[in-house]
Amino acid sequence: MRATSRQLSVVACLFLSGTAAAEEPMSAIDWLSKSVTTPSALPRGSAAVGRPAPNEPPVTKGAAARPITTTTLDRINLDGLGLVPAGKSGLPSDLWGPAPPAEIVTAIRGAATDTVPAIQALLTTLMMTEADPPQGPDAQGTVFLARVDKLLDMGALDPALEMLSLPATPQPEVFRRWFDVALLLGEEDHACAQMRKTPQIAPTFPARIFCVARGGDWNAAALSLRTGEALGQIDPEMAALLSRFLDPDLYEDEPPLPPPARMSPLILRLLEAIGEPQPTVTLPVAFANADLRPSTGWKSRIEAAERLARTGALDPNALLGLYTEQEPAASGGVWDRVRAWQEFDTALNGGHVNEVALALPLVWDQLAGVELEVPFATLYGERLAALDLSGDAGEIAFRVGLLSPAYEAIAKARTQAGPEEAFLAGLAQGRPVPPAPGQLGTAIVQGFAPNPEMPEDLLRLLQDKRTGEAILRAADDVTNGARGDLRAVTSGLALLRKVGLEATARRAALELMLLERRG
Repeated sequence: MRATSRQLSVVACLFLSGTAAAEEPMSAIDWLSKSVTTPSALPRGSAAVGRPAPNEPPVTKGAAARPITTTTLDRINLDGLGLVPAGKSGLPSDLWGPAPPAEIVTAIRGAATDTVPAIQALLTTLMMTEADPPQGPDAQGTVFLARVDKLLDMGALDPALEMLSLPATPQPEVFRRWFDVALLLGEEDHACAQMRKTPQIAPTFPARIFCVARGGDWNAAALSLRTGEALGQIDPEMAALLSRFLDPDLYEDEPPLPPPARMSPLILRLLEAIGEPQPTVTLPVAFANADLRPSTGWKSRIEAAERLARTGALDPNALLGLYTEQEPAASGGVWDRVRAWQEFDTALNGGHVNEVALALPLVWDQLAGVELEVPFATLYGERLAALDLSGDAGEIAFRVGLLSPAYEAIAKARTQAGPEEAFLAGLAQGRPVPPAPGQLGTAIVQGFAPNPEMPEDLLRLLQDKRTGEAILRAADDVTNGARGDLRAVTSGLALLRKVGLEATARRAALELMLLERRG
């Protein structure tokens, strides 16, 4: 494809979309492309939109990058599909019980993702768990799609793509999401190849034009564009974008297109192709995956990785790799974090304890400012604990250890320096002992009491065996507790422990105490 060098619309897009994005993030159902349509929605005479032209060359480049694995699932309800068996996830197989699917969908869509990392991890596991499908007349895969959308909302595209690859027979709403995820992961050739293999999933005109052009038949793509416009199947904004995509040289002296009213993965890819790449920082976090490709600048890749790491969608080792990829190019902002991380990592790997003690407070302060303490702790918590640091560095190292997967062992080994550390060590072992530091600590103690009080409606969910909804409610209670609702902290932690999620309850409580998370 040919592309111009115009990038002026980046600043305009950032200015116009930043405020709205900060107020209320869009959910997946708001930003997904309308990339497929059901056959009944196609205009008369356009059924061939979903089928390759007779002389159309096959798409082969990159088509094997991520093969779709399928399983024979004749007459199996989509809602029962998952990546992790219930036994391995720590959740019951009758997770949803007799709850009406519509109510489960409402609970899933309403679950907050801007919360402490332990609750984010729980939500991810809950969405991926294979469980008995809910029963009811509207049990038609709506819960499956809601679970996938929640993964998309968290930026967890890889597990979402695996989920979407489970059905043996693609369905329009499943394929729509699969196509968009492939676009964000830079696998557009594979997405187009799969679209050609599934003519029963009729692509819309914009999606077909994009794929035909990617296959090299620019004349057929231009013909499809004119046909789509004549049939009223392409809106003016999309038509203008596709025209530049098909022949950007005709618009070389034209000003950049105005920022799109509604961004989607397909629009993002088209704008990038015509030399008008858009910043993803103001877009839903799933779009940050598009900036992880090697072709993106280092700074943009780091910032995208930070966004994804905050939601638990990126492995901490990937963040480590980006932070240590090369020398920082400047100072301030992200470069200060990179420099602080590299100095700490070098000191630790070199076994220089005194240098570690000097570097740790600086890197910890830098990462706390962007809420990346837990990924850092996951990587370094155990190693720091083994150094037996003293003073301020020792106190920070203890807190880093409590935020790591080895929190309980580190708490047992620590000689506590004062009542606050004693409380935290007890909490890590499931036995927080008063005096608690502040009202939040008191609410946490009550959540770990032998017989804590819980709201009647929460208990009723458990009695009705609607465990999944109860867990979602508890997750929201912990989230609301981070914003100051201390009674919710108690009920949320108590319910997590009651359903056997003791480790999640402990880690969430430690994060409430150690992190500044106020929503």
